[in-house]
Amino acid sequence: MAVLDAGAREWVLRRSPLPRVLGTEGISSNLLSLGPGRALVEEGGPGPAARTWFTQDGGRSWRPGEQRTVGTTPDIPEGAVLATDCADPAEALPDACERERLVVVSPRDGRRRALARGPLLGAHPRPQGQPEPDGSWWVSGTDPLSGRAAVAFSRDGGRRWTVSRLPSPAMDSGWYTAVAVGKDAVYAAEMGDLSGGGEPVKNPMRALHRSVDGGRTWQRMWTTGPSEQPRTLLGLPVPGPGGRVEIGAELSGYRSEDGGRTFVRLNDGTHHTRRTPLGLLREASRCQYALTADGVRWSEFRLACDDLGRG
Repeated sequence: MAVLDAGAREWVLRRSPLPRVLGTEGISSNLLSLGPGRALVEEGGPGPAARTWFTQDGGRSWRPGEQRTVGTTPDIPEGAVLATDCADPAEALPDACERERLVVVSPRDGRRRALARGPLLGAHPRPQGQPEPDGSWWVSGTDPLSGRAAVAFSRDGGRRWTVSRLPSPAMDSGWYTAVAVGKDAVYAAEMGDLSGGGEPVKNPMRALHRSVDGGRTWQRMWTTGPSEQPRTLLGLPVPGPGGRVEIGAELSGYRSEDGGRTFVRLNDGTHHTRRTPLGLLREASRCQYALTADGVRWSEFRLACDDLGRG
């Protein structure tokens, strides 16, 4: 594992708690950052019995645990990660789960606890694991009245939620909605199967919505057609100042200067973008990363490369 300690100038390698396995065995893992010096490594096996390891000293030592949810929490503390588990049937595998619930991965001990109050977004809500820069937490799912795509946000750590329906071009809820909060607007990329023909794609973006009142109301800016790009999205949209927003698609990147009404193709290829405590993180290729806090200026760096330990 690569770790950047507080105040350090360089990344250092520390031993992962995962047992040594071959890639052909189908073993995967997940790393959750839970605040300064704290992290959780999850084994990729199915079900709540899958193993976890928690550190509170920057990866110098690890305490083993499991993914089972224990108890409840009234809110989402600073440094926590928002996730889901199966509520009905209890502890069922994902394919057999009829109803999911929101759970909080605690920065105190790495344990999962059910969030006491979640938004009404159908049986399979999809949370975004990290808060947005304004402190808001976001979950996407299904509007219980119409069955169409909807999102919810909380600005008090998950104690209260506001649900709003998106002006979707489709009658069903699709897959999920990826939300990114910018300085001037909130963007919601609705993901799901495309209609109207065109070449099949792996990560289809049905529509891009924009809100200028913090997510209470939405305007559909872009409706994906059979040919005009972008038609896909990898990760999150990247909001910038004014009407600027970028989309990392499968074959290229695209930028809009009018809130998502029109796009131009970029020359620097495509990126997968996700939210981290330090800003939006994009990955262009193996080892190549970049961070941005404003959607315009990017700080590029190399990480987890073969020559990392040699500087």
